[in-house]
Amino acid sequence: MGIAAAAAAAKHLLLLLLISIAPLALADQLSPKECEDLGFTGLALCSDCNTFAEYVKNDHELVSDCRKCCTDDSDDSMSKVTFSGAILEICMRKLVFYPEIVGFIEEDKDEFPSVKVQYVYGSPPKLLMLGDDGFQNESIRIDNWKRENIRRFLKEKVKPDLSAN
Repeated sequence: MGIAAAAAAAKHLLLLLLISIAPLALADQLSPKECEDLGFTGLALCSDCNTFAEYVKNDHELVSDCRKCCTDDSDDSMSKVTFSGAILEICMRKLVFYPEIVGFIEEDKDEFPSVKVQYVYGSPPKLLMLGDDGFQNESIRIDNWKRENIRRFLKEKVKPDLSAN
């Protein structure tokens, strides 16, 4: 009876352990709404989070949030997706709160002829990534991005405008 009682206790303990760990596993993924609120509507693949980590080297929390919002992808070539252009959309009244984005618009934007700036009332800062058809394919919030992060991201993800040469 002692062995049976010990086995039952071990099963009970294992069951309690599994029940306590399950919510932690589910907490690793956020809902689409939570991801959008964090600004990760366009970074859908986990390999994109790896690329993103290169841009925001010291912001481990931001990369962790990205990983909670991504979809695992087995083909790493998906992270090499590029776009024909982009629209940096922001509310003109909110510019004062985003000095890094203002710096990009004023000093770096001309390096990217296929990137346009569009002022939309109430819009949080985001990049609308355009497909070859000129229509929006992805939307990426850039609230907390540094100017250099925006530059590097656009260099990697937006095809060069060959007509500008």
